Amino acid sequence: MGRLLAVRARGITKCFGDVVALDGVDLDVTQGQIHGLVGPNGAGKTTLLGLLLGLAVADSGRLEILGTPLGRAFAAPDGVAGFVDGPGLYPSLTARQNLAALAALRGHDARTTAIDDVLDQVGLTDVADDRARGFSLGMRQRLGLAAALLTKPRLLVLDEPSNGLDPAGKRRVHGVLTRLAADGTSVVLSSHRMDDLEALCSEVTIVATGRVVFSGPLGKLAAENRELDYRLRTSDPQAARRLAADTAGTRIVDDAGARQDAEVLVVRALVPALDELVVGLVQAGVAVRELAPLVSPLEAAFLALTEQQEAAR
Repeated sequence: MGRLLAVRARGITKCFGDVVALDGVDLDVTQGQIHGLVGPNGAGKTTLLGLLLGLAVADSGRLEILGTPLGRAFAAPDGVAGFVDGPGLYPSLTARQNLAALAALRGHDARTTAIDDVLDQVGLTDVADDRARGFSLGMRQRLGLAAALLTKPRLLVLDEPSNGLDPAGKRRVHGVLTRLAADGTSVVLSSHRMDDLEALCSEVTIVATGRVVFSGPLGKLAAENRELDYRLRTSDPQAARRLAADTAGTRIVDDAGARQDAEVLVVRALVPALDELVVGLVQAGVAVRELAPLVSPLEAAFLALTEQQEAAR
């Protein structure tokens, strides 16, 4: 049985004058999953998000959202909520008044209990009666998320929702998105924060110069034939260095940070060679205290794929 899709795009093209923003884009977003959208500035991410929210229409191609083909009208599909380029808010109104006004405009539930619930979910209860003009960027982002939650969306589209968030706010937003996905809501999340995408997303689409250069599970990126540099801290650095040098497919990298920390070794390897090294360390009685890529698999793939696409232009 095939996957149930919240978004199915085939051959989507969108131009603004002579500028080709999207060039034959295909996209599948599975129901109940958080799907990351990543790419350099000008790659077409914002244009694609705008299409999903009904803020623009494609020049050609086919786009289905929540099982319904989109027509040629500018309209947000039923069950879809979110924001692009930051949420639109009324600065002179309080957080609670903003939500009531936005709910009334969209014909959704504006009861006090519903508003209080979404404010609590995003951690803005304490400032519910403060005017939005005094809100920080992170607070505005959370209020925009609260406005989207008020509509109980089946597809949530968010553009850089972690902008301006402190660690507590980030943890709160991550929790909200994870719970939504667990309850069956699909989320399309655009971000330049690779750590956010890796923490939240089960699948990711990388776009460059208006084209999709990768789309699939995050695990597939890590499994690609691509070496990464790993920071390795052990209980016996001398033994670790000898074992790394003797493990086929593993190279020791001269790293300035490692030279300053005698317990740290930087090794370059594919995943299978790294696994072999870890097994060898354990068998030799060497404890592995830290093992992490210096650059995440997603960031490494993003840089490699987008650079290839730019070079091919």
